[in-house]
Amino acid sequence: MDLAAMLPDGMTGEQGIFLFGLLALIGVVTMVWIGLTERDPLPARIKALEQRRDVLRDGLKKPATRRRARDEQIGMMRKVVTQLRLMRGKQAEAMSRKLARAGYRSKDALVVFLFAKLAMPFIAGVAGLLCFYYLNPFDLKAPLPLLCAIVSVVVGAYVPEVFVKNATQKRHDNIRKALPDALDLLVICAEAGLNLDTALDRVCREMARSAPELSDEFGLAGVELTFLPERRKALDNLVARCDLPGIKGLVGTLVQTEKYGTPLARSLRVLSSELRDERLMRAEEKAARLPAVLTVPMIVFIMPALFVVLIGPATLRAIDALSKGF
Repeated sequence: MDLAAMLPDGMTGEQGIFLFGLLALIGVVTMVWIGLTERDPLPARIKALEQRRDVLRDGLKKPATRRRARDEQIGMMRKVVTQLRLMRGKQAEAMSRKLARAGYRSKDALVVFLFAKLAMPFIAGVAGLLCFYYLNPFDLKAPLPLLCAIVSVVVGAYVPEVFVKNATQKRHDNIRKALPDALDLLVICAEAGLNLDTALDRVCREMARSAPELSDEFGLAGVELTFLPERRKALDNLVARCDLPGIKGLVGTLVQTEKYGTPLARSLRVLSSELRDERLMRAEEKAARLPAVLTVPMIVFIMPALFVVLIGPATLRAIDALSKGF
C-alpha cells in the first residue's frame, strides 16, 4: 500500500510524517494531562457522606432539643397547676371533655389550658395598664384608663374558653359536612361484607385527607370497639366526643343493628339521605335569611350614594336657580 497516495495533494512524505507525529504527540500529552489532573472520586464521596451525616445528626438533635424544651415548659406549667390544685374536681373533668371535643386529647392539654386561663388575666392586665394607663394613646381621663385595664383582665380570663369554644364549633362543622360522605362509604363497605370495625377503619383511611376530624373520630371509635369489653361503651364515647345529631343518629343505628340484627347498609343509606336533606334545608334557610341580613348594609352603604346620585343634580339646579333669583 502506497502511503504517499493517501496524502493530500501538494504534501510531501516528510510533511505527512511530521503531521502524524505532531498529532500523536498531542494525543499523548492529552492523555498524560487527563491522567494527572483526574481526581480520585472516593475522597469527595466520603466528604459528601460526612456532610450528609452531619445534616441528619443536626436534624435529629433539633427535634430532641425542641421536645426537651417543651417538656420543661409543660413540667413548669404542671407544677404550678398542681400546687394550686386546679386539676381536681368536676370542673377539671368537664373541661377535659370540652378539650377532647375540640380535638385536644393529649395528657398535657388540660395542664396547658388551666395554666393559660391562670396566666392570661395577668398578661392582659399588664398589657392594659401599659396601653391605657401609661401610654394612653386615646388621651383618656381618670378613671377610664384603670377601668380599661380591669376590662382587659376580665377579657383575658375568658380568652382560653372562647378559643376552645371556637375550635369545638369549627371541628363540629367540619364533621357535620363530611358525615354524609362517610355514611355513603360505610354503606359501600357494609354491602361489600365488611364488619363494623373493618368498615370504620377503611373509612378512616379513605377520609384521612378530605376530612381529618371525622377520620380521627372514626379511627378512635374503631380502636375502642376492638379493645373495650363493651362495644356500646365505645359508641357512647363517640357520641360524648362529638355531640352532634348526625353522630347520635349513626350510633343509634349501629346499636339497633347489633341488637336486633337489622340490615346495616339499608339503615345507613336512609340516615345518609336524611343528613343530606338536613344540609340542604340548612342551606335554604341561610339563603332565605340573606335578604334580611343585607338590609342594614344596603341602608348604610348603598342608599346614601343612591340618594346623592338621584337627588344631587336636582339639588344643585335648585341652588343655582335660587341664587340667580336673589
